[in-house]
Amino acid sequence: MSVAADRIHGFYAICDLLPDAGPSEAALLAGLLLDGGAPILQLRMKRGAGAAMLACAEALRAVCAARGALFVVNDRLDVALACGADGVHLGQDDLPLAAARRIAPPGFLIGISTHDENQIDAALAAGADYLGFGPCFPTTTKDNPDPVVGLLRLAEAVGRAHEHRVPLVAIGGITLARVPDVVTAGADAAAVISAVLTAPDIRAAARTVSAAFARLP
Repeated sequence: MSVAADRIHGFYAICDLLPDAGPSEAALLAGLLLDGGAPILQLRMKRGAGAAMLACAEALRAVCAARGALFVVNDRLDVALACGADGVHLGQDDLPLAAARRIAPPGFLIGISTHDENQIDAALAAGADYLGFGPCFPTTTKDNPDPVVGLLRLAEAVGRAHEHRVPLVAIGGITLARVPDVVTAGADAAAVISAVLTAPDIRAAARTVSAAFARLP
């Protein structure tokens, strides 16, 4: 496990951008999320062109570096390496972890989305630095979501990951009201997209997630 993985705790912020988003928009959103206490930020830009995604990634890497936050790129290892990100987050249909590890430099974070116990065990055996597990609740941010895992299986997944000293991020359908439930289940962090990004005050919503973990005032 990368030493950086020890810093994955609380609000796992996701800068979810449309394919035509630009660097300025990305940096503005990132600032709000980091103001809310996120120690790690992921760029998610589904169906974005490589050049557009790289431009946003470079802007976000600079913002995160200035704030002392980790920066990872969703799906695209090439973009993550090109912009100097701290890591990449891979899904089950992305580049296999072992192949990504051969390309990545030492200390580079590789997180894996998992949706059942077999996937958890495979990711742990392959040396994932952290896991995402879910969807914990029904989600609207995936076109074809995996079956909901629920809180009991989330707690069991946390136990599996912690046996290997690997942090686990709860993912999928987590509203602000549900964050305390995933905290109680033992998750190290929670990735919250819609409930934060559609909130009237993004910074305040992000802080609500952080406070559930860190007991911020």
